[in-house]
Amino acid sequence: MSIALVCMSHSPLLEFGEPPAEVRQAVETAFADAREFVEEFDPTLVVSFAPDHYNGFFHELMPPFCVGYTAHAVGDYDTQAGPLDVPTDRAEALAQHVLDQDIDMAISRRMEIDHGAVQPLEILFGGIDALPVIPVFVNGVAQPFTSMRRIRRMGEAVGNHLRTLSERVLVIGSGGLSHDPPVPQWATATPAQRDMLLNGRHPTAAARAARQQRVIDAARQFARGEADIQDLNPAWDERFLDICASGELSRCDALTPESMAADAGNSAHEVRTWLAAFAALSTAGPYEVTSRFYRPIPEYIAGFGVMTARSPKN
Repeated sequence: MSIALVCMSHSPLLEFGEPPAEVRQAVETAFADAREFVEEFDPTLVVSFAPDHYNGFFHELMPPFCVGYTAHAVGDYDTQAGPLDVPTDRAEALAQHVLDQDIDMAISRRMEIDHGAVQPLEILFGGIDALPVIPVFVNGVAQPFTSMRRIRRMGEAVGNHLRTLSERVLVIGSGGLSHDPPVPQWATATPAQRDMLLNGRHPTAAARAARQQRVIDAARQFARGEADIQDLNPAWDERFLDICASGELSRCDALTPESMAADAGNSAHEVRTWLAAFAALSTAGPYEVTSRFYRPIPEYIAGFGVMTARSPKN
C-alpha cells in the first residue's frame, strides 16, 4: 500500500478565461509539476474528492458526501463526457468501510459528475478513463453544510480503508480556494433559479450554453473590477494551504460555514475536498509536501492552488 496526493483548484474558465500570459504559464508549469509527480508515483487506483455545481447533485437530495459506484461525466465547459472506469466492487468496499467507521457515507449507483471532478483527471492523465477511479462527491455549494471536523473524519475513514489495499492510491482533492462565482443561493434565488437548483438535470444545449456564458461574462467583468461578487482572499488561501502542509488538520475544525463564506466566498466550501484528501493521506503517517503553487487569478474567479504530497515512506 502507498498513498500520494494531488490537490488542485479547478475552474470552468480554464479554457475560456484570459489571464496574462505569464499567469497562464505559471499555472501550466504547476500542472506539469503535478503530472511529473503522478508519473513517478505511478498510481494503480485514484480516489477523487470533488464537488458538483448543480449538474449531478441537486436540492432534491443533497448529501454531505457520496461514493459513486458508477459515474458519468456530463461534459460541461467543453470537458470530456462519458463514463469513468469505476471499479464498482472496490467502491462498494470503500463505502462499507466508511460506514463501519460510523461515518454516514451516501452511495450512488448512477453518479453524474461535472468539470469539478473531470478537470484534474484530464490534466493529470489526459482523460477520464485512463485509470480506475472511485469518485467521492463532497458538497461544496449547498447549505446546510456538515462541519469541517466531520469532513476530516470522513477523509480519515477513507484513508484507513486505502491503507488495507495492495494498491498505489492517488487521492485527489479538487476545488477552492477563495472564490465566489455567480452560483445562485437557495435563500435568495428566483423561482426559476430554484427550479434549477432543485432538479436542473440534463439541460438543453441552449440552456447549458446560456448558463455557461453567464459565468464567462461574470469572469470578464470580475477581472475588470466590475462584477458584483466577493473578492478573492489570498491571505485566507495561504493560511489554509499552510494548515494542509503542516499536517495539523484538526486546525480546520474551527472553520465554520458562516466564516468560510464571509471570508473567502460562497464557493470556498470546496476546500472540503482538500481537507478530505489530506486527511486520507495522513492515515499513512507523516507526509511531506513536494510542490506548492498559489496565485489569485481573477480571470478564473479563483484563488488558484496546486499541491502535491506523499508520505516519505511511500
